[in-house]
Amino acid sequence: MIKVIVVDDHPVVRRGLKQIIEGEPDMQVAGEAKNAGECLSLVRKMEYSLVLLDIALPDKSGFEVLKQLQHERPGLPVLILSVHPENHYAVRCIKAGASGYLMKEGAPEELVKAIRKVNAGGKYVSASLAERLASHLYTPNELPHENLSDREFQILRLIAGGKSLKDIADELCISEKTVSTYRSRIMEKMKMSTNSDLTRYALDNHLV
Repeated sequence: MIKVIVVDDHPVVRRGLKQIIEGEPDMQVAGEAKNAGECLSLVRKMEYSLVLLDIALPDKSGFEVLKQLQHERPGLPVLILSVHPENHYAVRCIKAGASGYLMKEGAPEELVKAIRKVNAGGKYVSASLAERLASHLYTPNELPHENLSDREFQILRLIAGGKSLKDIADELCISEKTVSTYRSRIMEKMKMSTNSDLTRYALDNHLV
């Protein structure tokens, strides 16, 4: 039996995913979580075949949850589910260890196919994402934020979310000076000069 934990903050979405998954005789939703905290708590207590993880959660981003799961349960496959187009998060998620990236607008049959492939130890990506991943091996990243490190990307999203350097420092348990240094690197890499520029970019590209 393929035991899936569904992580999404919308009850209607969780119910819909559960109906699709449990429509298969060899699959079951063995756990549900509405935020990052619940997800990590359940994964620490129980054994699952894979995690179906929404990228946008209320308490922590799915990307951060993915990295935490990679640290705590490196053998547990994670299939990312998102409303964001692939060019926003997909490459970063796959490089961070996700076993697949799936758009919420996809067909139910695609979800079932992805779960089976990931459970079997494979990777599930669309043809367009596979091409994009291949291009990253040979050409520079196309979008400015894709040139950022994971920590820089995290701080970019926090700045764009309206948090002060002190707030960010407290949340990440680092000094304000360190946050300021990261901010300078982000500005340099993205060729921007103000927080407003970063925020506008993040909003335009649906990063927050």
